[in-house]
Order: sequence, then C-alpha cells, then structure tokens
Amino acid sequence: MLRWTVIFLVVAIIAAIFGFGGIAAGAAGIAKILFFLFLALFIISLIVGKPSRVD
Repeated sequence: MLRWTVIFLVVAIIAAIFGFGGIAAGAAGIAKILFFLFLALFIISLIVGKPSRVD
C-alpha cells in the first residue's frame, strides 16, 4: 500500500511540473488518503500484533 502512495505522489509531482493542475490535485489527494490509511493500518497492526507477557 505504501508503494501505491509513492506512485500517486510521483504522478502528482510530474503532473504539477507539466502544468496539469487537476490531475496533480487528484493524484495528490489519492496519495494523501492512501498514506493515512497505511499509517492507520500500521498502528493497528502494532497494537494487535503485540505479544502479551505472562509472568
């Protein structure tokens, strides 16, 4: 999922360089959503995957 975020970020940067404002904004928005989704899933996996210590 992080790979897709980077891909959309690169597409947004390239589109912005060539002056395609609408495409750049759309790709940047998708990259932003995917990044926060990846971050949330990462934090959830850290919490759920943490082994419990039994003494």
